[in-house]
Amino acid sequence: MRLFQRTEFADPVVNPASAEFEVNNWIISEFVLKVLVPVVGIRPFPLNEQMLMVSAVCRFRPSLILEWGTHRGVSARVFCETIRAFRIPAAIHSIDLPDDVFHGEHPKSDRGVLVRGMSEVTLHQADGVTRALELCADRKTHDKVLFYVDGDHSHASVTRELSAILEQQPEAIVLLHDTFYQSPDSGYNIGPYTAIAEVLSKQAARYKMIRTTTGLPGMTLIYPERSAPAA
Repeated sequence: MRLFQRTEFADPVVNPASAEFEVNNWIISEFVLKVLVPVVGIRPFPLNEQMLMVSAVCRFRPSLILEWGTHRGVSARVFCETIRAFRIPAAIHSIDLPDDVFHGEHPKSDRGVLVRGMSEVTLHQADGVTRALELCADRKTHDKVLFYVDGDHSHASVTRELSAILEQQPEAIVLLHDTFYQSPDSGYNIGPYTAIAEVLSKQAARYKMIRTTTGLPGMTLIYPERSAPAA
């Protein structure tokens, strides 16, 4: 398999003149297929979700990426490979539950196995949103921050986490996982979807949204309406 090299492409990933969210889908598709899929596969993130994750990082070029729900480190690896390939100087902090907290999806000894030893990624064990917002305290005011929310997918948890982010970091870029909506009688967990709708309905600031809507698990990108691509 030919290795992906960013220098092969003459066109920029992002069109800086575009008023709406826009990336070069051909470049990002090639990157996802040649770099990400061989490493992380397509579970838990199908191709369209990996495309959205990479696109958000390339479009906004955050200097700080904060995520929780580390598990084996799949999402952290996606972000790390992205900032490496597209030369985005960013620090990634991935947070999971302490070892003494019981959860059915606790990775135990596999926590962060896919990103161990990667210098761009720092692993933490704590409450996700609390630790993430603490890490924001030392950032420079001009830095862009991307939050990736993938912890407990209950309505209450997502409401708490998204509310805290938008209250304390209203300019942040936010990706949320497991946000697919199906009719309530389908038996699907629609907690994240309804939490997003309720939190945004109470916001004075205006946010734009991009969703993967064709099926499970689903991902949603939220960003301030006036956000522009980084130079």
